[in-house]
Amino acid sequence: MELDDMAPEVAQEFYPQALKMLHESGLPFLMGGGFALRQYTGMQRAMKDMDVFCKAGDCPRLLKIFNDEGFKTELVDARWLAKAFKDGKYVDFIFNNPGNNMPVNDGWFRRAPDGTEFGVPVKYISAEDLFRCKIYVQNRERYDGSDLNHLILRYGEHMDWERILQTLEQHWQLVLMQFLSFQFVYPSERDIIPRWMFDELLLRAKEQFDMPPPTEKVCRGLLIDQTQYAPAVTEWGFKAMTIMTI
Repeated sequence: MELDDMAPEVAQEFYPQALKMLHESGLPFLMGGGFALRQYTGMQRAMKDMDVFCKAGDCPRLLKIFNDEGFKTELVDARWLAKAFKDGKYVDFIFNNPGNNMPVNDGWFRRAPDGTEFGVPVKYISAEDLFRCKIYVQNRERYDGSDLNHLILRYGEHMDWERILQTLEQHWQLVLMQFLSFQFVYPSERDIIPRWMFDELLLRAKEQFDMPPPTEKVCRGLLIDQTQYAPAVTEWGFKAMTIMTI
């Protein structure tokens, strides 16, 4: 990351300091957000925060380090997110996702490529894990589908699509949705998407109608948008979770 990519005071003070503290902690961490997106797509984006992925067990230790250095820290949501603030800027410590179905583990670090930010050695979240994280961000206020289309366009030929299908097996419909979006946005680049995977997803979409629909009225919308699907649960009788023995 070049200093000119951010506001001068941010680039010259906050982020170099935060990265140095992370590196000197000796705890494993991964760069995500705009840093990772730039790594795989070349896109430069003005950033006001820094997404750091870490294991849940390491998060309290990292928060203590930042707290001892004068940062205000808080565990925002025990399921997935903590923050460290200073001078109106902040670091997000992410150890899961809002749906609580993607905990950071050692496998994330084994697949992480090396790099350097502000002179500090770092590792980036893998392209496959970045894809998995962003596919669940479909809020009214924030939708990461365009980031995913850029990731496919610029890095899709290098991605481990078998792993993506394996790790998103239960929510394969989201992958098919993204593939169709990509084909709409970049019709001339459709062959970047593996044909075998697209055919498999289309077959699943077709074959699901050969079976009866689920008996439980479930809304999985809360996995991708934590607010807009609330009426389905609070007013229309759909379940976000099952509180019973089946």
